[in-house]
Amino acid sequence: MLRDIFSPRFLRAVLWFDASTGYGLGALHLAAPALLSHGLGLPAALLQVSGVMLLGFALLATALARADRIPRGWLAVLVWGNACWALASLGLLLGTALEPPFWGQAYLLMHGVSVAALAAVQWGGLRRLPAAPAMA
Repeated sequence: MLRDIFSPRFLRAVLWFDASTGYGLGALHLAAPALLSHGLGLPAALLQVSGVMLLGFALLATALARADRIPRGWLAVLVWGNACWALASLGLLLGTALEPPFWGQAYLLMHGVSVAALAAVQWGGLRRLPAAPAMA
């Protein structure tokens, strides 16, 4: 069963999912930062910066999902970026810099856990990708 979730085919589907959620949330963060800030209790500037970053991650995930051969190096960049994003989300949740209300806490927890799960599956897929052929 675990072999299936780390297969190249499943990895490509996870990359498309990562890209689509990144585009959706990034656009939402940029289109409605004041509304989200009010509802989540998170600073609008934080939401705007994270929106730009989400779009960048989404572009990378799209490029990887579309590639004939997924480049291991760029996939590693995405994995580590997702891992850092998950840690940052949980750090904001558990730290003292912000004190968001329930919905803001739920949003940060959802980000941290879901992105950590994406990073874990992408890491497993990275480990199963064949090495690039040697240059002659």
